[in-house]
Amino acid sequence: MILFISDVHLGRGDVDTGRAVERDLISCLSHHRNEVEHLYILGDLFDEYIEYRRLVPKGFVRLQGLLADWTDTGIPVTYLVGNHDPWHIDYFEAELGVRIAHDVVACRHHGVSFHLAHGDAVGHASRLEGWLKGWLRHPVPVWLYRSLLPADLGLGLARAVNRTFGNREIDRDLAGRLRVKARRILEDHTVDVVILGHSHQPECTSWPEGGYLNPGYWHESRSFARLVDGATQLVRWNGRSVDVVQDYLRPVDSS
Repeated sequence: MILFISDVHLGRGDVDTGRAVERDLISCLSHHRNEVEHLYILGDLFDEYIEYRRLVPKGFVRLQGLLADWTDTGIPVTYLVGNHDPWHIDYFEAELGVRIAHDVVACRHHGVSFHLAHGDAVGHASRLEGWLKGWLRHPVPVWLYRSLLPADLGLGLARAVNRTFGNREIDRDLAGRLRVKARRILEDHTVDVVILGHSHQPECTSWPEGGYLNPGYWHESRSFARLVDGATQLVRWNGRSVDVVQDYLRPVDSS
């Protein structure tokens, strides 16, 4: 079994909300522990995340402990950064054994090939948004931000900007753009399934070329995706077990 989770946004809302989000995620992951072969986190695990050379944001250590335990026992974890948490250095890799990816991940499991990304790179509504994303991830301004601002001030400023301008609702236009991009990727006939996050809208759609899936907004809906017996499922954690929302795609050619 392969798990795909996106848009957890740990740190969004008050303390009690954050702990409930983390607690449910840990329960869900623990429920799958004996079957899971690989966990993919498709961005925005945190609502804000800026790692410094010797400091990381405090909080959510229970989840980090679970991830470290999984990698220690041989369960791979791959974390594709999103638009809320791109400023990683080496903490997750060196301390937790989690692979950090800053771009698209191509993988294959049980005969099914996947194209995985957070989705912010293909979901820009304007050139300005695309330019801003590139600027915020360029090593020079990132270095200046970390170097010129004390950690508390730097993270506090990021939180203030996020709370002012960050999107907390389902973006229907963005969801449509991601769907169009997914089909274009599938038309190249190089993958069976495209999985993107970012829009906060759970979705599974199939075309003759293949399937598109968005795990949705874990923070609110507790939805995620998994690959079971060659079928990609959109599912939801109900607090004790999993409800299958749609079991939608079985590739014709799984060789």
